[in-house]
Amino acid sequence: MSGPRVNSFFLGDSSGVNFSIILSSVDEETGKLRLANCSGIKRAGDWNLNVTPGMNASEVTISLTRNLQLCLPNATDCCTTPLCVVEMLQVLACRDSVMLARLLIQAEIYANSSFTGNVSENATIIPNQAFHPLGSCPCDLTAGACDVRCCCDLECTPDLKQLFNESCFNGVFGGDVNPPFDQLCSSQSMEYIPDWFPFLCVQSSLNNTPFLGYFYHGSTSTPRVPPFKIPLQTSPGRLFTGYRQGDPIMTEENEYFTIPQQSMAGQCVGNAPIAYLRNFDVKCLTNLASYKEGLPHDVRVNSGTGDLIQQNVIYRTITDMGKFITESESLHTAEVLCQNVTFAEDYTLIWKDKKIEQINVTVFLGSLCDGEILAQRFTVKFQSLKSINATVLFENPGYQVGKPVKAANMNASDTFGSLNIWQPAGRGLCTLATSTPVLFGLDSFSGCILEVGIDEDCSLLRGNVTEKLNSLIQATHVGKRDNSSYSDLNDWVEIIRLDPFNSDTNVSSGNLKGICPDIPANLNIRIIFADVGALQGIPQQEILAVQISYSTVIWQFQCGLICENSTSFLPITASVQFIKVPAQPPIPMTRFQINYTEFDCNRNDVCWPQLFYPLTRFYTGEPYSQCLAKGLLLAFLVLLAAIMSNPWFSKLW
Repeated sequence: MSGPRVNSFFLGDSSGVNFSIILSSVDEETGKLRLANCSGIKRAGDWNLNVTPGMNASEVTISLTRNLQLCLPNATDCCTTPLCVVEMLQVLACRDSVMLARLLIQAEIYANSSFTGNVSENATIIPNQAFHPLGSCPCDLTAGACDVRCCCDLECTPDLKQLFNESCFNGVFGGDVNPPFDQLCSSQSMEYIPDWFPFLCVQSSLNNTPFLGYFYHGSTSTPRVPPFKIPLQTSPGRLFTGYRQGDPIMTEENEYFTIPQQSMAGQCVGNAPIAYLRNFDVKCLTNLASYKEGLPHDVRVNSGTGDLIQQNVIYRTITDMGKFITESESLHTAEVLCQNVTFAEDYTLIWKDKKIEQINVTVFLGSLCDGEILAQRFTVKFQSLKSINATVLFENPGYQVGKPVKAANMNASDTFGSLNIWQPAGRGLCTLATSTPVLFGLDSFSGCILEVGIDEDCSLLRGNVTEKLNSLIQATHVGKRDNSSYSDLNDWVEIIRLDPFNSDTNVSSGNLKGICPDIPANLNIRIIFADVGALQGIPQQEILAVQISYSTVIWQFQCGLICENSTSFLPITASVQFIKVPAQPPIPMTRFQINYTEFDCNRNDVCWPQLFYPLTRFYTGEPYSQCLAKGLLLAFLVLLAAIMSNPWFSKLW
């Protein structure tokens, strides 16, 4: 044991059991521990024994009663050395002079370095930290005692310092309160010292260090935890100013207007707020046991200016259950429990400027039975009141985050195109997977599983995979803006396609059974966009280029101990990446800036190109007229000094 108290347990019935403690010693002749008998008591030297009986076990506590403080001058009843107690103890449990159990304890206890003396009531005067160091040893926190790992503490004896000599505090806290700074002439800490350093360095003592100013003088305040409810400004004279893009929509009770949505982890969250001008379409899997009703449809919604809007709800019945019931765990019988639940909810919010004008909700109901898995669908769509149709928003020409990317097929009579990714359902097979549009500004990754046999021809497999990937891209061009016109080719950018196989590439046909190389299993869609302006404070984003490429893999048939005529699986994926670039290319660096980095203002403290910076328009510290007047006055004084120092000027006097 290394502390003044230790606990142990005696298992069994302790009735009639006598516990005792004995100080043991080692026989000098044999070197063995001397045997103890059952004649001891519950106190031996500075040790006490306490037993707390229980039902099936008794707690045995051994405690030390002596003082563990290091001896101060002229002090008694203390520890003269840091290693204060080194003793051997035996705890015996006897019944009728018969030893039942014995516990051997070896105690090595060091002295306590905490201070227990009298503390002076005189207030300590702390100097101003901006002009004087707080102390020569900031880690000396305990008066009259040694602080662990504080090697500058004068109360620490050499024996105590040996315990933590290799782990002392460093830096200012460890006693280095005046470290040399880089501008000091005697400092050599800089890796690169310029040639002009000896002429501009600082000759100063370490007592006048710039580190004295590195202290914070601000006031502290208790943190405020924002409440879940957001108060709306509905008082007279301070009306609610309306929604901005991305703001959560509020209800009459100042709570969020929520419907189930998909989180970043892929799971559905039942109380996620609807964001203004953010369309989405999600599916959430549930069963009858975990089904929960959402927000009631009689809740009134704040329009954004303080007015309240009632939802227009239309209820419909689902006839085709196969689109929503993805899996059935058991066969239906007459005793299976069924319940009428919500299969889908379609929200259409009509908006104008920063206000919601109308909310239309279509609720699809159906019967869900026990053992079935339901794929609930929730869609939210914002429609402008001034738009001609529900897809083109003419008052905001740029793309908005979360809206579908507009595509066109210029090679067909019907120029309408699509740019999609997979939305798997059920077992994730490609035969059952549907597609969902690519949403602007949202990087996504999806895929499905293709069933492949062991005798699959590699060339046919490549063609089948390529055909399924190309079915997602039914377009030749992508609209630069959300309101791109199908009749104007300048509003579109052509899709750059990097085919998986060129005519000059020698693709192996795969001679080994069950192994096919160079399978284009990954479709990569990269969309480059930029901010080209702003409309009413909303950034207008435009697509500059679109590239489609393929990544190949080696497919190998997976089987167990034996390979039968079964099918294996090949996952094929599609990823979308949005890359934002500057609207204007950055100004290239000159050869002077590349070679002479010591004149770069971003890398050095001294910036020679900005020598006349106060005289330029970029300086805003003073009015330009005052800077110009001071600059002309300075130039006049320099010219006057040059003239007066000329020898011919002295001849005039």
